[in-house]
Amino acid sequence: MADTKTSSQAEKSNKNEKVGHVVANKMAKTIVVEVTRRVAHPLYKRIVSKRKKFYAHDEEGRANVGDVVRIIECRPMSKLKRWRLGEVMRKAVQVTTDLSSIGIQPGREERASVKKKKTKGK
Repeated sequence: MADTKTSSQAEKSNKNEKVGHVVANKMAKTIVVEVTRRVAHPLYKRIVSKRKKFYAHDEEGRANVGDVVRIIECRPMSKLKRWRLGEVMRKAVQVTTDLSSIGIQPGREERASVKKKKTKGK
């Protein structure tokens, strides 16, 4: 009878999870996720935002800068990596510099003004 668990109970684990924004993905199989939380100041009771960066393992390279991701606690993989990418919750809008995709032909840019030469004696 212990083997008959529902699928939601089987998926749920006791690992810590956090949601944050990807701020860097330049390393191989590693992303840097910034998690922001809002807490009340202990003395003044004003709401302040606290940020912390976590290094997470991204095996397939699915996450890009600006994506909202869920990271899950795991065994230590390196000196700083103790998290792995769970899922990409929302993709960021990717801005392209390829002008041909929007119908603009890139050409050689020319200078708008020419510098005047200085004349001596006058």
